[in-house]
Amino acid sequence: MKERIYLDNSATTRMDEIVLDAMLPYFRENFGNASSVHIFGQEARTCVEASRRSVAELIGADTREIVFTSGGTESDNAALWGVFRSGYRSGNHIVTTKIEHPAVLATCKSMESAGAEVTYVSVDASGRVDPGAIEAAIRETTLLISVMHANNETGVIQPIEEISGIARRRKILLHTDAVQSVGKIPTNVRELGVDLLSMSGHKIHGPKGVGVLYIGKGTKLTPFMTGGSHERKRRAGTENVPAIAGLGAAARLAWERLQEMQTRVGALRDRLENQILTRIPGTRVNGRPPRLPHITNVSFEGVDGEGAVIALDLQGVAISTGSACSSGALDPSHVLTAMGLRPEVVQGSLRFSLCYHNTDDEIDRAFKILESVVQRLRRLSRKNYA
Repeated sequence: MKERIYLDNSATTRMDEIVLDAMLPYFRENFGNASSVHIFGQEARTCVEASRRSVAELIGADTREIVFTSGGTESDNAALWGVFRSGYRSGNHIVTTKIEHPAVLATCKSMESAGAEVTYVSVDASGRVDPGAIEAAIRETTLLISVMHANNETGVIQPIEEISGIARRRKILLHTDAVQSVGKIPTNVRELGVDLLSMSGHKIHGPKGVGVLYIGKGTKLTPFMTGGSHERKRRAGTENVPAIAGLGAAARLAWERLQEMQTRVGALRDRLENQILTRIPGTRVNGRPPRLPHITNVSFEGVDGEGAVIALDLQGVAISTGSACSSGALDPSHVLTAMGLRPEVVQGSLRFSLCYHNTDDEIDRAFKILESVVQRLRRLSRKNYA
């Protein structure tokens, strides 16, 4: 088998060597607790604050607005539960969408059992939510609007700036899950107008187990993790210094490579997409622009998506049918279903997600393998149903 081709970067990314090098000293010689006053602790604290600056620069925030967490899921939980418990205004209502990541949707379901009322707003056939539908869902008791910046399955970018205008007028807090968009497209908290934003290290070639919750200045939030006074009393627990060091390095690399993500990687995605649409009949792209530059979600008529993933993996190509957090689930994609796609279209959908490590040669080789796999699966399907 030739070298394997990884096209599942929305699930996780390969850690960059520069990131690993930044982390190693904090596993060994600089192993101090960042809350300690001695030199070991101060070396660790210096690293944490340097990483905080790098993350703040990447998303256009102030360093005092950056809180380190264990990842995107914790950041989403902390944002939703933190607002719900904060008492910043009376009410128990949350507005979100039907295409959110499970980290938001499952949290909302859990909050409903704790007394929250949640409205799940639909999206149109393009995978985009209508800001007017968000506004129509608002009640006098609405505490929070949570809409992802870009969808993890289709890459469709949501109109956060328009929604933020609505939230501001109604004096409601706005959270966005930006796990997929940070490092892929310009993601500036001031321009977006959000109060809370979630991001994750392992989606931008950093380590797993570390993320960030941006908490805008003046945003009232009850801590999700309680204990010590870490992170300005907003997230208790000894800081994971090696992971934070890695996240800082990954943030700096993401900033440097942001233009490349939009141009070269975007061109690679278009190259793959165009080959599929022009050379494999019975295919369609799910989701319309604006989209992230590295994701394409394509449905293949007469093909079972799970079977295709397994067949491609055996040929050395790694992709997915959607969110990695839903892998193994028997239910069809909630995102594609919310877009109104027929069950057989949803069942035959595959997600390809690229990064700046991918090359033209990889894309071309992956397409040839994909073409042969689709042909074989369609032949088998016809035999089974003949």
